[in-house]
Amino acid sequence: MLLALPFPDECSKSLHILTFCIFTRENPLEFKQTDRIALFIDGANLYSATKALDFDIDYKRLLEEFNARGRMIRAFYYTALNEDAEYSPLRPLIDWLDYNGYTMVTKPTKEFTDSQGRRRIKGNMDIEIAVDAMEMAERIDHMILFSGDGDFRSLVEAVQRKGVRVTVISTIRSQPPMIADELRRQADNFVELQTLESTIGRTGNGARPRPDHDNEDADDGYDYYEDEAEAG
Repeated sequence: MLLALPFPDECSKSLHILTFCIFTRENPLEFKQTDRIALFIDGANLYSATKALDFDIDYKRLLEEFNARGRMIRAFYYTALNEDAEYSPLRPLIDWLDYNGYTMVTKPTKEFTDSQGRRRIKGNMDIEIAVDAMEMAERIDHMILFSGDGDFRSLVEAVQRKGVRVTVISTIRSQPPMIADELRRQADNFVELQTLESTIGRTGNGARPRPDHDNEDADDGYDYYEDEAEAG
């Protein structure tokens, strides 16, 4: 028997788009209570995704949500820092996460001049995420990757070969989509980030430090990166 299901906003009734929406499998969040789980949060990529969707993450709620779904082994948060800056607007967030259950992985940004003579700063954390994920694969059942970067497709495949299920959390609702198609296809589950807004989004008094992120005159901290957040 066929069931008539409502079409999401980004779907149409064309066969091609319908097939795309069926296999997107938005927001399954399929866990077993006995699952040993680890979070791998690509800070710059997640920031760009939530900025595009116009909401903020409450990291206390995020940790509570996944703690309730299984046995949390580790919650990694990755970001690069501009150590030459007198003050980093990311520092209050990093310090709060470090004191509240997250394992922080940071490294200095690198400055370079592009072919047009413009100053650029890079802060790629792909290697750090890959190394930690491979080391943790023997100790977890379920990996949750907060990133849409297509460079992680091979990592996801390697972790899956070790028997670990992989859920990728990003968005197809931004323009352009933050999730790379090859990464979405490789993952066991893809979760649309926007559908989690009510669960992990910051409410009016949500517990997340926002000192300079609320200041319109301050840098967002991630905005100076040479595009570490684009899909693919």
